[in-house]
Parts: sequence; C-alpha cells; structure tokens
Amino acid sequence: MKFYSSLILSLMILSSCKESSKDHEIVSTATNTEMPAARNAPQVDNIPLIDDQKDYTITPTVEGLDNPWGGMTWLPNGDLLYTEKEGQLYKFNGSKSIEIKGVPEVYLRGQGGLLDVTVHPQFEKNNFIYISYASKLGGGDGGNTTIARAVLKNNKLENLEVLYKAMPNSKKGQHFGSRFTWDDEGHLYFSIGDRGNRDVNPQDIYRDCGKIYRINDDGSIPDDNPFVEIATGIDTIGIKTAIYSFGNRNPQGMTTHPVTGKIIAHEHGPQGGDEINIIESGKNYGWPVISYGINYSGTTFTDITEKEGMEQPIYYWVPSIAPSGFAIINNPAYKEWNGNFLVGSLKFQYLEMLYMDGNRVTKREKVADKIGRLRNVKISPDGLIYIAVEGKGIFKIEKK
Repeated sequence: MKFYSSLILSLMILSSCKESSKDHEIVSTATNTEMPAARNAPQVDNIPLIDDQKDYTITPTVEGLDNPWGGMTWLPNGDLLYTEKEGQLYKFNGSKSIEIKGVPEVYLRGQGGLLDVTVHPQFEKNNFIYISYASKLGGGDGGNTTIARAVLKNNKLENLEVLYKAMPNSKKGQHFGSRFTWDDEGHLYFSIGDRGNRDVNPQDIYRDCGKIYRINDDGSIPDDNPFVEIATGIDTIGIKTAIYSFGNRNPQGMTTHPVTGKIIAHEHGPQGGDEINIIESGKNYGWPVISYGINYSGTTFTDITEKEGMEQPIYYWVPSIAPSGFAIINNPAYKEWNGNFLVGSLKFQYLEMLYMDGNRVTKREKVADKIGRLRNVKISPDGLIYIAVEGKGIFKIEKK
C-alpha cells in the first residue's frame, strides 16, 4: 500500500455522540507535507439583486402536483420523469402523466420520502434508472437515504437493487439530501445530508451522512475514490470508501458544469450561510466547524468562518434563501443568461439566477418571482429551463 506523507488532518473528539463507540481520525489524501491553501473567502457584499425583469415566458408543463421533489430527468425519447415526495414516480409523455409501478416503500417523514431520479447515460442500451429515497432498510428505528437502480420496462421498475444505504437509521426528519449527477466518466454522485446529527456525522469519514458520494454505475466503489487506498491501513478499516467529499450539511442541489465538467453543489446553511461549493476529491467543506451561519435560535455554534484544510465556498447567502435544485444554462438562445447558475429558493419563492465571471458571482436576478416554493430546476436535453414548484407543478421558462 502506498503510504501518504500527510495522513491526519485533524482529530475530532466526538464526546457528544452516544451512537458511536469510538472517536475517529479525519484523514486527508494530500500527498505533500503541507495542506494546500484554502480557496479565499468569497466576496458577497455589494452584489446587486435585480428584481424580476419578466423578459421570458413561463409555460405550464405538468400541473396539479403536490411536492415534485426531484426528477425532471428525460428519457431518450423525450419523456419526462419526475417524483412526488410521498412515493410516486411518473413519466410525462407530453400529454399525460403515467405512474411508474414497482417503486419501493419509502420512509415518509419530514424531509424524507421519494427524492431524486436520474437516467443512466447509456439508457438506450440498458434501460437503467436510479432513484434516491428514504427507507427503513438496515434495521433500527427510523430511516435513512437509500440509492437504488432498476430497469424501466413497460412503465414498471424491475430488478430493483439497492446500491447504497446510509446508516444508521434515524427517526429525525431532516437533512436526507439528496441529489444526483453524473460525471463525464460515468460515475454517479449523490448527496446525503447530516441527518440532523451536526456534531457527529459530517466530519467523520467512518460514518455516513453530511457527505457527497461517488460510485460506479453498478454500485461498486471507484478505485480512485479519495479514501479507498488509506482504508486498507491499520486502524482505518471501516472508512466509508464511497465518500467523495465530507463536511457537507444538506446538499439539495448538485450538477455537473456543462463546460468544465466540475461537480458543483449547494447546501442549506442554518440561519444564514447557504453556500455553493465546487466539489473536489477528498476535500472537507467544513460543516459545522466553519460556517457563515448561526443557529435558528440566533445563537452561535462556531466562531470561525475559515480553517486550514477546509474549503471555502465560491458563494454564500446571508440571509438564507433555502436553496433547492441547481442548474447551469448552456444555450445561446438564452442570450445574456447563458452560462449563469440557477438556484431555486424555497424561502423567498423565486428562481435565483447568478451571473458568473469564472467562479465569481457578479450579479443576482430574480426569475419567476413569487411563483411558489421552488423545489427543483433542471436543463432539458434541448437546453431549456424547467422548474418544479410545490403545490403547483412543472413549468418551462423560455427567453422572449
């Protein structure tokens, strides 16, 4: 085994954890003796927020939905797949929605239920789709985020197999994640929130939750995942080798940049401190050691926003917008919008568009202001913007 010259990043004392029998060392895959310098803190002051210019059209696509939590993924024939959090998966063929049978039982509690859905990049060859959902699998009270693959055939899921199940189960109702994205090499990424166990899960790579994961399309672990090699060392057996990044709070938006190929995610802060991060292999994104937010009660849980070995976001929001869904425009038909980031706001009920100069936000603009709690935003294969709104449905946005 190749030994890393810089193995230990920090020693987290988990005395508050009643579920864990031992403390764990947080390890790094850095190969030099000094940790690379953290990204500089982003500039967020004096960035203008522009009112809704209404220079676009909004067209209803699927109406009368309750909570279209995830999905908006497209089959090669143009049919739209979407989920309802209560446990239903649908296919919209342009005129009507058809329920997909064979969805496993979901653990419906708080933010948990049937979450995201994605299509295999080579669906035409294998008919694979992937779903994320909260389930009771694994024993113990409560549930946790689960990733499964199935064959979609005749409007039914067949040969369903669980590829990953976060443990332990918990009766807490918050922070299940969960979003999917694929990289250009066919790896599947998914997010799982900290499950409300802030002081234990995110900084411990022996534990699930508060992480972004990377697996092969069959659920196996890529050989170049950041913690695979060190997991064979003394006292490191039990590391969750599917982990790609850690120190994440509750990512409910994740996408692959259409130009750079980088994995980019945003996550909820508590009171303030929602943030956007470029997700890189083995990196620690700091939660809850560093944060730009405070407790919902108004008290503080950390006094620092920067720490060596922990990544800075490229942007953060204070006050929180409660971000959900994430997309990047890559279509010249959207004119000056092209290249911008799109983030749904649950709290303020609009689609936020961030104008980008590289990795720097230069301007913010409201789109579809007051449309409702915006749960998801995706770009269709033909480059158009689709949004999902709680209690309403799915809409298409086109530039005038």
